Amino acid sequence: MKKTLVIGASTNPERYSYLAINSLKKHGYEVVAIGKKEGEVNGVEIQTGHPPFTDINTVTLYINISHQKEYYDYVLSLRPKRLIFNPGAENFDFMLRAKEAGVETLEACTLVLLATGQF
Repeated sequence: MKKTLVIGASTNPERYSYLAINSLKKHGYEVVAIGKKEGEVNGVEIQTGHPPFTDINTVTLYINISHQKEYYDYVLSLRPKRLIFNPGAENFDFMLRAKEAGVETLEACTLVLLATGQF
């Protein structure tokens, strides 16, 4: 399955990023994650900073616009095919930069996409 990077990952079971990691794993996706703090969710190590991931197909954002700027160049350097802006993460400027770099962008909920078979 295609590798997905969750940015804004949390070990808090009440966070949508936590639920997304579990749902992605349940649906058979390979998942890597970045968060403010290191940790682990369902066997997925949450890393900090800008790890040198490879073969990322999809990046799904769970951070608000004020925290995204530091990830612009990093995310685009990973050359994902798709970038998902989950509710609360919408960012026109980042979306435009990603589209200009040839990345498909979606304003959507990863959990809904998975639940409806549209991921």
